[in-house]
Amino acid sequence: MESIVPASGILDFFRSGFEHTAWRLETRREYAADQSSEEYQQFLRGIAPPRDDDGPWFANARAQTADGRRIERVRLVDEPPTDNQRYLLATTPSNLAAGEDIRYLYRSEAGALGLASAGDFWLFDSRILARFNWEDADRRMELTTDPEQVVRACQVRDAAWHYAVPYTEFISRVPSPM
Repeated sequence: MESIVPASGILDFFRSGFEHTAWRLETRREYAADQSSEEYQQFLRGIAPPRDDDGPWFANARAQTADGRRIERVRLVDEPPTDNQRYLLATTPSNLAAGEDIRYLYRSEAGALGLASAGDFWLFDSRILARFNWEDADRRMELTTDPEQVVRACQVRDAAWHYAVPYTEFISRVPSPM
């Protein structure tokens, strides 16, 4: 199966597109969606991001995890972290409060494990691989069930999850995200 979820349908996909697990590997140093927000610009000026426990993503994540589904991520972080990585570290408490489990892995360690080149992806129920198309706003998430690609994503997930550390442990190693 190959299909496309337009940017406008991504949140709807997260409401109904998986039964058990949604797992993400975040490999980019910067995300334009973050950088275009006023909150990010304020963060760069030293203003801490407010908790956003009621936004659409967080409300959905809370509902999904309350129903027993898991939403997990591993974020690769540079040494030192980029501004965007520091911003994500500062906003992670909202994700955690919504029930997500987010873990961190230094990019150098991921590179040594052969994981850094996997690129950003979501893996749903170990059977649907989703990659964001960063070049075309009309084709934001591209889905595949190609067995070779899905199995490789499962291998990357298992290794990344094994070596990554929970947010509370990681944040204690990193200078303040602000």
